[in-house]
Amino acid sequence: MSQLSVNIMGQPYTLSCKEGEEAALQEAVKYLDGKMSSIRDAGKIRGNDRIAVIAALGIAAELLATKSPVGPLADLTVSEVNQQIATMHDVLDEALAAQEALF
Repeated sequence: MSQLSVNIMGQPYTLSCKEGEEAALQEAVKYLDGKMSSIRDAGKIRGNDRIAVIAALGIAAELLATKSPVGPLADLTVSEVNQQIATMHDVLDEALAAQEALF
């Protein structure tokens, strides 16, 4: 496990994550900090706990909006979709490698 020191709305936090996932965690922190800061800066909601809940609801709504209710990707997580795309890339690379030998 790896530990990162981060700031969200000026508050320091020490977070743990798996080795190699530091960049993804940093990106998540930056995204959350941006959401929470924009809610705070709008001035309509006071209190960090309320700001965090509103930001979490907004992020959850964004996530749910990305899920398709029907279709071939309806039951897959984003990670599973990324894995399928990586597999497709591998298949394409393998198929195109034979073509490169012709030139």
